[in-house]
Order: sequence, then C-alpha cells, then structure tokens
Amino acid sequence: MATIVVIPSDTRERLALRRRIHQLIPSLMGARVMSACNEIKVYKKRWLILTLFVVYSASNAMQWIEYSIITNIIAKYYNVSEYVVDMTSMIYMITYIPLIFPASYLLDNFGLRCTVIVGALGTAIGSWLKVFSIAPDRFWITFIGQTVVAISQTCILSIPARLAAVWFGDNEVSRACGIGVFGNQLGIAIGFLFPPMLVPKKDSCEIERGLQRMFYSVAAITSIILVLILILFKSAPPLPPSSAQVVQREKSENNKDVKKFFNSLARLYSNRGYLLLLISYGINVGIFYAISTLLNRLVTKEYQDSEEDAGRIGLTIVCAGMVGSIVCGILLDKTHKFWLTTVGVYICSLIGMIIFTFTLDVKIYVVYITAGLLGFFMTGYLPVGFELAAELTFPEPEGTSTGLLNAVVQLFGIAFTPLYRYLLSIWEDFWANVALCCILAIGVLLTTLIPNDLRRQKAKA
Repeated sequence: MATIVVIPSDTRERLALRRRIHQLIPSLMGARVMSACNEIKVYKKRWLILTLFVVYSASNAMQWIEYSIITNIIAKYYNVSEYVVDMTSMIYMITYIPLIFPASYLLDNFGLRCTVIVGALGTAIGSWLKVFSIAPDRFWITFIGQTVVAISQTCILSIPARLAAVWFGDNEVSRACGIGVFGNQLGIAIGFLFPPMLVPKKDSCEIERGLQRMFYSVAAITSIILVLILILFKSAPPLPPSSAQVVQREKSENNKDVKKFFNSLARLYSNRGYLLLLISYGINVGIFYAISTLLNRLVTKEYQDSEEDAGRIGLTIVCAGMVGSIVCGILLDKTHKFWLTTVGVYICSLIGMIIFTFTLDVKIYVVYITAGLLGFFMTGYLPVGFELAAELTFPEPEGTSTGLLNAVVQLFGIAFTPLYRYLLSIWEDFWANVALCCILAIGVLLTTLIPNDLRRQKAKA
C-alpha cells in the first residue's frame, strides 16, 4: 500500500528557494572572481621599482663606453690597436643579436624579477672580472669581463616598456618608459664623464692606478645594486594598474610556451608598420652608437689633447638626451600623439645632425652646444620608439617587440660603426658626417610611412 506524504506549502517554498540559491552560487562566485580580475589599482611601490631599475640599467650602460672614450690611453697601456679597443663597445651590439630571443623568452615567461636578477648578477660578475685585468698583458681578461657585462645587457634594454606597462597607470606609461630609458642614458653619461677623469694620459703607472680606481668602484657599485634588487625588486603588483594590462594579463596566461612565443614573433614580422619602425629606429639609434663609439677620435682629431673634452661632449649629448626622454614621455602621456611625435622627433634629430656637422670645426664651446641639441632629439627618440612599437603591436608582449627593436639597433650599430670609422679615415670629418645625415634622411622617410595604428589606445577606449 503506497504511502502519500504531504509537504506543507511553506516547506516546498523553502526547498525551492534553497535549490535556487545552490544554482546561483556558482554564477555569483564567477561574477565575483571576474570582478576581482578586472579590478585596477596603482601602487606607490611602482616608483621604488622604477628607481631600482634605473640604477641597475645605469650600472651596466656606464661600462659600454668606458674604454672607447679613452681609446688612445687604453691602446697605449695594453699595447693593442684602436680597433680592438673599439670592439669593447661593439661587443655590446654583437652579443645582443643572438641572445635577445632567449632574453625575451625569459622576460615573457618568467617575469621582470627573474630577468632583472640574471642581468644584475652578470653585470656584477663581469665588473669583478675586470678587477683582475689590471696589467699590460691582461687585455684578454678585461675583454672577457666586458663580454659578460655585454651579455647581461640583453636583460635590460627590453625592460622599460614592460615595466612601465606592468606597474604604471594609463596616463603614466609613456612617462615611466621615458624614465626607464633615462637609466641607460644616465649610465652612458657616467661612462663618458668619469673614465677621462679617473684614467689620466700619463705614464703606465698612473694609467694603472686610474684603472684600479675605475674597476674597483664599478665592481662595488654593481654588487650593492645586485643585493638591493634581490631584496626589493618585484615582478608585478597584485592587481593590474590599467585596463590595457587587464587584457595583457589574460593573454599572457595563455601564452607561456615556446610555440606561442614564436607565433608572437611571426605576428610581429607580418606587421608592416612595425617592420618600418624596426628599420627607421635602427638607423637613428645605430648612428648614435657609431658617433658615441668614435667620439674620442672625432674630437681629438679636431682639437689636440682634448680627451676630457671628448668625454664631456659625450656627457652633454647624453644629458640633453635624458631631458629629451623625459620631455617626450610627458608629451606622449598628455597628447597620445604617438605617430606625430615620432615623426617630429626624428626630423629634429636630422636637423640636429646637420647643425653638428657644419659646426664641428668652429670652436670647442660651439661643439658642446650643437652636441647637446643633437643629443636632445636623437637620444630623446629612444622612449618614443619604444612606445610606438608597443602601440603598433598590442597585445603582443612588450618585451618581445622592444627586444626585436633593440636587436635591429645592434645590427645597424655594428654596420655603422666600422662604416663611420672607414669614412673618417678616407674623408674629412665633414663629409663623413654628411653621409650620416643622408642615412638619417632615409630614416625620416621610412618613419612617415608608418601607419597611425594605435592598437593599445583602442583597447583602452
């Protein structure tokens, strides 16, 4: 005999309500997680992270030019040719090209902290190797140390755009990228200024004492920076600082393998605007590298016993460029006119190079002024190019796009430096510089052909 159970209506209603709540819980939890993922917050610690990177970048960059700016002194002490001394600068460019791909993969898949630690460790090790090279027959040791530092550079040049995007808000990204590039330029400025002051053009004993002061100081500084990075540097804040970074984080979670990394490279190589930027950016910065490497020869040929002037002129170029980097970064944050700013700064770089060419043999104080004008635009162009690359290639990782940009720069630097050296040997300085002006003019033309396709700005809209 069947038993019929009668459930009061209020109980049925309670059971139905309970079932409904159980059905809603997963969707409510999903909405809550989605809301958390989309939350945006800008942290005060971003300025500490940026400052640490600037100091770290400077500690590596100051070693790039420390030999070349006193080429004649180094060649005399180690009894090597000036070409071999120039190679201490070019090794930065040569090692970067094959190693940028593993460095970009390291940055994209292991984050800022891991990449920065690897670079800081290599910079410190290379600096200490140089300490053991203070003897006329140990140039090979100093070159090994320089090579280790140069390899570590691959963990630096692609960082500014990524660090700015990961840590800074929508209206601060370009400014932060400019400050990040400022670190590299600060290091180059130090490399121009202090070697001529620390290593005098005297007898071998005085040169040796100067090299000791320089190498021990750099080794101590890089070691302190390494310790600070190990303690304080972080990869990313807990929450994204911008809407564009929300999209980037979601994409990066699905792209952490080698195949997708190379797929990203393939997409970059099919981007017409980005390819045009690669060539034009490489021309501009490659010419800057050539002038910086051969500045000692250029100035001392025009003005006798002017080693310290060569260093100070290099310092003027870079300091003006640091101001230019900051000004351009602020301009980009205020206007978001990435294409127009890039074209304008490039044209001004060409004008600055023309003025520098026509005033090189006038008076030494005039060279300081025209070199500063050249540096303001030519070096100030660096963060502008980084930011335009990020706009053209979004949402591809910034480390990959800027890494390729810097790899092409090294290629052009390797090509232009010996070309410039050859032209200086067969022509007067004037005509060698005219040739560089013509190459820069080609870069201006290519820059105007870049499409104004600002993909990152569209994602923010």
